[in-house]
Amino acid sequence: MEIVDTTSRMLRLLSLLQTHRFWNGVELAERLLVSRRTLRRDIDRLRTLGYVVHARRGAVGGYQLEAGSSLPPLLLDDEEAVAIAVGLRSATVGTLTGIEEISLRALAKLEQVLPSRLRVKINALSTYTVPMAGSGPQVDATTLAVLAQACRDQERVRFAYRSREGVESDRRVEPYRLVSAGRRWYLVAWDLVREDWRTFRVDRLRDLVATAWRFDARVLPADDAADFVAQAIAAAPARYDVAVTLHASVDEAAHRMQYVAEGQLEALDNGRCRFRTKGDSLEWLAASILLIGVDFEVHQPVELIDHIRDISGRLAASVPP
Repeated sequence: MEIVDTTSRMLRLLSLLQTHRFWNGVELAERLLVSRRTLRRDIDRLRTLGYVVHARRGAVGGYQLEAGSSLPPLLLDDEEAVAIAVGLRSATVGTLTGIEEISLRALAKLEQVLPSRLRVKINALSTYTVPMAGSGPQVDATTLAVLAQACRDQERVRFAYRSREGVESDRRVEPYRLVSAGRRWYLVAWDLVREDWRTFRVDRLRDLVATAWRFDARVLPADDAADFVAQAIAAAPARYDVAVTLHASVDEAAHRMQYVAEGQLEALDNGRCRFRTKGDSLEWLAASILLIGVDFEVHQPVELIDHIRDISGRLAASVPP
């Protein structure tokens, strides 16, 4: 029983240290419900496993885990190992550039150390699932990494940005969060020049530079970053406002829409829902609605209704009677 308790406590300690923040020794011991002496022994055990843990003595002493150049042993259960392998395989086909080859190399290394029972599961997933290449704009993985670190470290960044109208501008911002919205990535940040919150499509960023200037976090005027991006998308000007009734529940429609359409869903009666979106291209709007894969009725705009009628006529004429 003591061995089990020690192992569980070590995993908890490692989880806390892997945030890479500085932990006061008293606070860390209280979190783990152990004495300072036991905490020191557990720290020594981590060091024997290859983790570099720095210690500071004194009244304000404590511990901090260093991100080393080599990876110490990972402790993964079966479900975690399979989840990581599936995630790496999915990353080889998608909207992130520069990550495909890296993901394949990491996956090959992981599969070499997995027990045979897990390799069978992962190989089955690989053989009998076919990923569809992402159709959205591609984003450089390094750009995402720089932005994520700047969000974490509360470090200002600057970059050149191209708006949806094609207007170029230089931006200096305090990054807050990255949001993945289906096929696109967005940065939520405080714009220092405009003195307001903004969302930026990451695929429209270039010449990104982390400035090393720190800032104090601001309060986002929304429940969370994802909600803020959803509000920004809904408020963005567009040529066409679309309202469609989908013959599916909200949950089913949301699942089907993951990679083919973006917009808001509102539950109706009898397993139907209202889908609202915006866009500038009738062709793209019609294709997005069709790809959801359920019966539907278009209510507006008139231009989209006429466009789908034209498409249906051409489709009917393209097949033999």
